[in-house]
Amino acid sequence: MVDEITQVSAFGAAAVHALCISGLTAAHCFSGRGALVSDPAHALGLLVVFEAPLVIAVFSLIRRDPKQCSFLKAVVRGLLGLPIGALLNAFGAIVLGAPVGIKYWTATIYWSLLMSLFTFVPAACVFGASKVNWQNVLSHSNYCRPTNAVDYMISAPAHGAVIGAWLGAWPMPLDWERTWQEWPICVTYGSVAGYLIGMAISLLLIVTRKRRDRAKAD
Repeated sequence: MVDEITQVSAFGAAAVHALCISGLTAAHCFSGRGALVSDPAHALGLLVVFEAPLVIAVFSLIRRDPKQCSFLKAVVRGLLGLPIGALLNAFGAIVLGAPVGIKYWTATIYWSLLMSLFTFVPAACVFGASKVNWQNVLSHSNYCRPTNAVDYMISAPAHGAVIGAWLGAWPMPLDWERTWQEWPICVTYGSVAGYLIGMAISLLLIVTRKRRDRAKAD
């Protein structure tokens, strides 16, 4: 049986992304300017608190096969996916050189939860445990073949967040002696920037695909 795909327009995709951005904006306004540098754990904790409900809710609304999967079930999948994705992101960061001292634990946990919201939770809400769908949406080939809007909405921001975090880590070993070079400050800036750029790319891909589909129909 083929899963029913929820159709999302370009306007709908923009609305979903806008809601996710509003969570980041609200957390930034609530924590205050420069909070990520002065108190990374507190700022990251607020980002997770504001962002998690929005991400889980909006991606549960556009879940795959809504007749078979209720909104509540998709929410539960997102809640379960949040710590699982955080563990994977924390493991990857530590393997790539993130500090493991006790003073960094709290910030690392919150950063990992935020990265899980960027990369893991949307797919968990939409696809659940479907291995095929996960492979399709997270593969780079997703950009080279016809696909639906939801796939772009998940894959481009996720890839952007990961690439942004990787690029953001580059200043850490340099001897500039800047506060923002410490873990996970610059990595967070990079991941958020990559996430936002990925959102913009996903919208561009959705609009391009829909125009191409209309041209073929004509």
